[in-house]
Amino acid sequence: MQRVNPTRMELLKLKKRAILAQKGHKLLKEKRDGLMQEFLALIREVKEKRIIVDDQLGIALRHFMMAQAAMDSQAVTLVSKLKLQEITALGEIRNVMGVRIPEFAITQKESGAQYPWWETSPELDVALEKFQAVLPLLLELATKEKSAQLLAQEIEKTRRRVNALEHVLIPQLKTTAKFIRMKLEEQARAAIVTTMKVKQSIT
Repeated sequence: MQRVNPTRMELLKLKKRAILAQKGHKLLKEKRDGLMQEFLALIREVKEKRIIVDDQLGIALRHFMMAQAAMDSQAVTLVSKLKLQEITALGEIRNVMGVRIPEFAITQKESGAQYPWWETSPELDVALEKFQAVLPLLLELATKEKSAQLLAQEIEKTRRRVNALEHVLIPQLKTTAKFIRMKLEEQARAAIVTTMKVKQSIT
């Protein structure tokens, strides 16, 4: 315990600090609990979307591999270099209890480029269609995973603050306040004894 001046003024300051610490502790606990609810809901959503994305990507890749097997290697190389779509992602920030969460909206449109369909497998058309369909889901999944990471970091930070208040600062304030009260009581008793001795010496 740090050295303090055992006065009534110091005791009053400690009481005010203790009240503020208790209020801060309550608010931080509420924030932590709110963030946990958001985090758990987000994790459930991420798991569900991960299953969908993995399934759709698997289907698209199977069609693409079948197309590769049926096509000439030069045609595969040519198609892989073509920019068939223009993709735009618009981002914004959502505030969740002080945590800045990214959100994106994606738009897709044909670029106008054409690939030599007479040299490609019909499986390639299916694969490209599947990849185009899964792209917005993939971006949404990545955004939600990043959001979950940011929430987890804020939860840990808030948890440490709650613990610091609960197990360090508040007990310290209580211990110091108790010490000052004991010193003040000792001073009061000493003053009474001194007063009694003075009275005895006068009479």
